[in-house]
Amino acid sequence: MAGEVMPGPRNPARRGAASVRRVQDWTAGYEPLPGIHDEFLDRNGSPRAHWLHFLGALSRIEDDQIDRRFAAADRHIRDLGVSYRVYGETNERSWPLSHVPLLIPDKDWGEIAAGVTQRAELMEKVLSDLYGDAELVADGALPAAVVAGSPDFLHSMKGVKPPGGRWMRLYACDIGRGPDGKWWVLGDRAQAPSGAGYALENRLVLSRAFPTLYREMNVERLAPFFRDFRRGLTGSAQRTEPRICLLTPGPYSQTYFEQAYLARYLGILLVEGDDLVVHDGQVHVRTIAGLKRADVIWRRVDADWCDPLETNAASRLGVPGLMQAIRNGAVTVANMPGTGLVESRALLGFMPALCRRLMGEDLLLPNIATWWCGQQGEREEVLERLDELVLSGAFSDVMPGMDGRRALLGGDLDAGDRARLRANIEARGIDYVGQEVVELSTTPVWENGKLTPRPFVLRVFAARTDEGWQIMPGGFCRVSDRSDARAVSMGEGVQSADVWVLADKPVEMSTLLPSTDSVKIRRLLGNLPSRAADNLFWLGRYLERAEATLRLVRCLCSRVMDPDSASGGSRQSNERLEKMLSAWGAVSDEIEDGTTAEIAAAALHERAHHGSALALASAARRAASVIRERLSPDAWLLLRALETTLSSEAPAVLSETEAFDHADSALRIMAALSGLVQENVNRVAGWRFLDMGRRVERGINTCRIARQFADKDATADNLDVLLDLIDSQITYRSRYLVGVALAPVRDMVLLDTFNPRSVAFQAELINEHLATLPLLREDGILETPRRLSLKLVSDLAVEDADQIDPAKILSIEQRLMSLAEAIAQRYFLQGPGSGRADRLMDLA
Repeated sequence: MAGEVMPGPRNPARRGAASVRRVQDWTAGYEPLPGIHDEFLDRNGSPRAHWLHFLGALSRIEDDQIDRRFAAADRHIRDLGVSYRVYGETNERSWPLSHVPLLIPDKDWGEIAAGVTQRAELMEKVLSDLYGDAELVADGALPAAVVAGSPDFLHSMKGVKPPGGRWMRLYACDIGRGPDGKWWVLGDRAQAPSGAGYALENRLVLSRAFPTLYREMNVERLAPFFRDFRRGLTGSAQRTEPRICLLTPGPYSQTYFEQAYLARYLGILLVEGDDLVVHDGQVHVRTIAGLKRADVIWRRVDADWCDPLETNAASRLGVPGLMQAIRNGAVTVANMPGTGLVESRALLGFMPALCRRLMGEDLLLPNIATWWCGQQGEREEVLERLDELVLSGAFSDVMPGMDGRRALLGGDLDAGDRARLRANIEARGIDYVGQEVVELSTTPVWENGKLTPRPFVLRVFAARTDEGWQIMPGGFCRVSDRSDARAVSMGEGVQSADVWVLADKPVEMSTLLPSTDSVKIRRLLGNLPSRAADNLFWLGRYLERAEATLRLVRCLCSRVMDPDSASGGSRQSNERLEKMLSAWGAVSDEIEDGTTAEIAAAALHERAHHGSALALASAARRAASVIRERLSPDAWLLLRALETTLSSEAPAVLSETEAFDHADSALRIMAALSGLVQENVNRVAGWRFLDMGRRVERGINTCRIARQFADKDATADNLDVLLDLIDSQITYRSRYLVGVALAPVRDMVLLDTFNPRSVAFQAELINEHLATLPLLREDGILETPRRLSLKLVSDLAVEDADQIDPAKILSIEQRLMSLAEAIAQRYFLQGPGSGRADRLMDLA
C-alpha cells in the first residue's frame, strides 16, 4: 500500500525503536547505592552519553548473538589457559573476565594520566632521596621509623646509582572514585607491579568478541604503551642489542600466566632464578651454549627473595650475587630492589607534603586520608575514632597481633578484639595505620541479561622512557561481586574488566613492530636457556609416552572386537599387550586380571597410574606450562584438548568399542599436535630439543615393543601386532607380497632408515639434531651426546636383521637411555662453574 511503512529488519525506524526498548530492558532496575558515584548514571539518574553510545551500538546485535559472543570470549579464555592463582591455593583458576568494559572518556582519562605521571615522578624522587643523601629524614619531612621500619627498605642498596638514574621502569597505582566523582589513590605498586599482561589479554579477548563495537567506540590502543616500555628497557642497557630477561618466581606464582604471556608478547626471555648465575661480576643466563650475559632483568620476584646471599637466605627464587652485580652496575634491574619501600601505607599520610616539597605542587590525585600511628597526635586520633576507621598494617598486608587478619573496620570488631587492637596500637603504633573508609564507585556488569552496578578498583600503569613517563591508556580493572566492597583483590567472585579509554576521533592501528626499516635482519634467535631446553625435551618425551600408551590401548581393543581374535595366537598377543600396559604403569597390578574393557579404561583415564594416557597428558601439559611463552596458542590449545579429552568423565562401565573410540580421538589430537610442530615451528634449538625428546622416547618404546613381539618364537599374529603398533602395516604389505616374516619385520621396525617409526630413523634424527647444536669448546673433540649418537647410528647401519635378537634389542634400548642421560648432563645441568662458549652461536 502506497505510503505504508513496511515492517522488517531493514526499516531504520523500526530498528531504532527496537534498539531503545532493548536498552531499556537491559537497564531496568539499575539502582546504585545512595551517595555512591556511578559510572553509568549521572547525579540526576540519567545515563551518561558515552554509555548510551555503547549500549546503542550493542543493541544492534541480536540477543542470541550477544550470548554467543560472550560464550566465545569465555571459551577463548579457557582454551588458552588464561589463569591466575589465589595466594595459598595450589590449583589455577580460570581468568574471570567481565563481559562489559569500564568506559572512561578521553577528558576524564587526561586527568588520571596527569595525576599518575606526577605520582610516578614523585615516587622516583622519594626513592632517590631515601637511598641517597636521605635529606627527607634529616630535615624531618619523614620520620626515620617510616623508612627503617619497612622490611622493603634495603640497606644494601644505600648509595647505589641505578642505570640511567631511575629506580623504577614500571609503576602502578590503584585508584577509585569517591562519592564526589573525584579519583583517589588507594595504594601504590612499585615492587613488581602486576596486571598489565592481564589488561592486555582482556583487551584481546573482548575486542575479538566485539570487533565492530570496539572500532566504533574509538578505543585507545595498548600496543604503543608496551612498545615504549620495551624501548625503555632496551635503552637502559649498556649494549645496543641487549639480552632482556623477565625473572619469574616460577609456575606456582600467582600471576605466572601473565609473566609468560608478557615475555612472549614483548619477545624477551622468561627465566627463573636457577637460569641465572653471577660469573666474573656479571649476570649470565645458563644456555645450551654456555653462559650468556644478561643485560636487563625485569624483576617479578620480590626483593626479599632476589639474592639468598644478602636478603632471605632460604630463597630458592633468586640469584646468588645479584645484589653485588647491581652495585657494580653490571646489570639493569627493573624495578630496582628496594623500590617496594614506597608501597607502605605508612608513607601515604606524608605524600601531600612530600609532593609540595619535592615537586612544588599539590597532588593531582590525592590518596585516601591516612594516619600513621607511629606519631603521637595521629595515634591518639586513630584511637579516638577507632570505630569509624579502617585499621591496617603500616608495612604489610597482615595486621600484626591480629591472627593474620588483614584490614579491619574498627566498628566491626567485638569487645575483645577491639581491646586487643587498642592495646597493640598503644604498645607499638609504628606497625599500624588508620584510614578513612573507602566508598568505591560502581560500574555496570552484565548479569542475567541486565546491567547491575558493582564496585571497582582501577590499576593504572606508567612506564619510564627517554621521553618521560608513558601512561597505559587503559588498565587493570577489578570488579567486586558485592554491592559493598572496601577492597577488591582477585579472589572468589571478583571479575576483571577491560578498560576502554574513548577518544574523540578514530584511533590508528598500532603494533609492537618497529616504525622504521632500519632493523637488523636475523633468522635465528638468541641462545636457548637450559631450563627451557630441559622442559621442551621432556614435553616431547611425555607426549611420545602418551601416544605409545594410546596405541597399545587402541590395538588391544581393536583385536578384542575382531571376531577372529578368539584364536590361541591372538589371545597370547592380547595378553602381552595387557602385560605391557601393566609394566609401563598404565594399570595397577590389581586390575591386571580384569576384563579388557576394565584394563583399557584404567590405562586411558586413571590419573593415579603414572603411565596412563591421562597422567602422561597431564605431565606434558605441566611441562608445557613452564615454557608456555615458547608455545603458540594453537599448541597450547591442543595440549589442553588432549588432557580434557582423556579426563572427560567416562561411563561407569566402558565397553571395548568406547575405549577404542576414546583412544582414537586422543590419537587424532596427537597427530594434529605433531603436524603443528613439524609445519609451524622454526627449526631452531627449541624445536630440536622437543623433537629429540620424542625421538628418544619413540626409539626406547619401539625397542620395548619389539622385544615383546619379535622374539625368535614370534608368531605371525605377534608380528602383525608389532606392525600395527608402529603404524607400518600398509608399508609392509606394499613392500612384501608374502605374509609377515620375522627378519623383514625386524628390519622395518629397527633398521629401516626410510621408516619414520623405526629405531634407526630416530637415531639418525637425534644425531642430526645434536650436530647442529652449539658447542662449548671448538677443540675438534666430539661432545659425549654426539659421540654416543654417532656410534649408535653407525652400529645400526651395519646391523643384520637376521642376527638381531632380544638381547641386542635390549642393548639398543639401553644405549638410547644412556644417550638421553648424556643429553641431560650436557645441556640441562650446567652449574655455576660451567665454562663459557669459545664462540657465540645464534640458536634458540
